[in-house]
Amino acid sequence: MQIDPRDGTHSMYRTLTGLVVPRPIGWISTRSHAGVDNLAPYSFFNAVSVDPPILMFSPIDRPDGLTDTTVNVRETEEFVVNLVTNEFADAMNQTSVELPSSESEFDDADLEREAAAVVEPPRVAGVAAAFECELHDVLDVGSSSLVLGEVVSVYVRDDVTTNGKVDTSKLDIVGRLSGGSYDRIDNRFEMERPD
Repeated sequence: MQIDPRDGTHSMYRTLTGLVVPRPIGWISTRSHAGVDNLAPYSFFNAVSVDPPILMFSPIDRPDGLTDTTVNVRETEEFVVNLVTNEFADAMNQTSVELPSSESEFDDADLEREAAAVVEPPRVAGVAAAFECELHDVLDVGSSSLVLGEVVSVYVRDDVTTNGKVDTSKLDIVGRLSGGSYDRIDNRFEMERPD
């Protein structure tokens, strides 16, 4: 099968999300100017740069405008990226519900907030790791907003470290596949990089 993205016969969303797998999930918490804490998962998420440390996520704009997450980030210039592990999979899914901007997904999913060290939006209490970010840039890319954030503080739960370093073997990270399908990192293997 050959797909021409311009002919409109195939859903490019389904094609991209079905083939670019697994995708890490950025569980983004923001706070509105009115003080409402927003929490939403984004599987168009990844690391971009080390120096400075930059993460990105990309909300697809809604037909009626920007997502609450995008609005909040543009207004406050801060957000937190919470990592999703298996213990939080159901709660993460619950926070994908569309609520009025006056209601918080934290409350809807019965999640506790934990104060961030540097930024105003809270992190999800109990997560294995979270990146506190200040807005670096927002780019309008077609029907999406590409949000770039500079990491200003990182929280890592002690039980996912070994000798003071992140131990990925202790992280039960959940990745997004397509539709309602997700994946866990439970079949690791190693390869040595060639010289």
